[in-house]
Amino acid sequence: MSRGTPSAPLQGRRGTRVVLSLAPMMELTDRHFRYLLRQITARTLLYTEMITAQAVLHGDQQRLLAFHPAEGPVALQLGGDDPASLARAAKVGAEFGYTEVNLNVGCPSDRVKSGNFGACMMADPQLVAECMAAMREAVDVPVTVKHRIGIDHNDSYEAMKRFVEVVAAGGVQPAADAFTVHARKAWLSGLSPKENRTVPPLRYGEVHRLKRELPHLTVELNGGVLSLEDARAHLQHVDGVMIGRALYEDPFRFAAADALIGEFAGGPERPTTAKAATTPHPTRRAAVEAMLPYIEERMAGGAPLQSITRHMLGLFRGKPGGKVWRRVLTENAPRSGAGPEVVSAALAALPADVLDAPLHTADHEALVA
Repeated sequence: MSRGTPSAPLQGRRGTRVVLSLAPMMELTDRHFRYLLRQITARTLLYTEMITAQAVLHGDQQRLLAFHPAEGPVALQLGGDDPASLARAAKVGAEFGYTEVNLNVGCPSDRVKSGNFGACMMADPQLVAECMAAMREAVDVPVTVKHRIGIDHNDSYEAMKRFVEVVAAGGVQPAADAFTVHARKAWLSGLSPKENRTVPPLRYGEVHRLKRELPHLTVELNGGVLSLEDARAHLQHVDGVMIGRALYEDPFRFAAADALIGEFAGGPERPTTAKAATTPHPTRRAAVEAMLPYIEERMAGGAPLQSITRHMLGLFRGKPGGKVWRRVLTENAPRSGAGPEVVSAALAALPADVLDAPLHTADHEALVA
């Protein structure tokens, strides 16, 4: 198992799990954003928004779970606290083609807390272990868990390690194929979900220590990672890095993601698919133009243009013409009858040197230097 420049390979399941992933984010990581991100990175593992097990079992499964084949691989994040329901929901997800099922034990919102799932479940590691074991028994795809450093005043390193050890206990194989740790504690009252993402301090050292002391487990770090350079530094200590809002707000900043994944996997930058072969180093123009047929397809299926273009507003962040791009989309996408021509018009307002510049030559060179 090759992992690039570090002197010794990390133990765990790195050989079967990609080292970079997109964090699940409510109202952000829907199918439209995932399709957009696939125009930029072919290898990053993408996640859905959290979907409750009850919604999967009793809601409109096609609306909630369907995704475009070009989005894959995609992991399904579930919320819930009933092992039997989670197992059935995981099975449905696997049947829809998701390549991983993840249990949310990190969200501190009042709505999630009132349902007795999310971050509050860290207080009951045995229940989490039962949920993980039930899902693992139900599906053949990897089953993972995303959690915090701790909750409220129960936030010591020792408490987190005990939580992980209880959840991991599963006989020959751990009950969880990976532990994604948001490197902050969560306050279950007194802070909003947004504040819980920024106010509690980041404690990266404790996530690094967790991997060091439990080397047989796959440990992924999440929280406050703003660049691929940050991710690369953490990958000296953990098996994977999950990036959230920084990736959503400025997707092209992570255009060298496949190069980083290839370095740590010891493989090629991109998989050998027709799409990858024709666009090994996409430009902003190529990525946006690749969205036009998708927009037509989804609008024909009833999706409003704005539901797609809202995810595209940050594509030219900090670039000449970026404000014009945002204004054209913001003002015109909500109008009745608006279609892909709005995106084409916004694209035409941008300078060619921005649209056609290679995306990540400098980033790639910095990563492999």
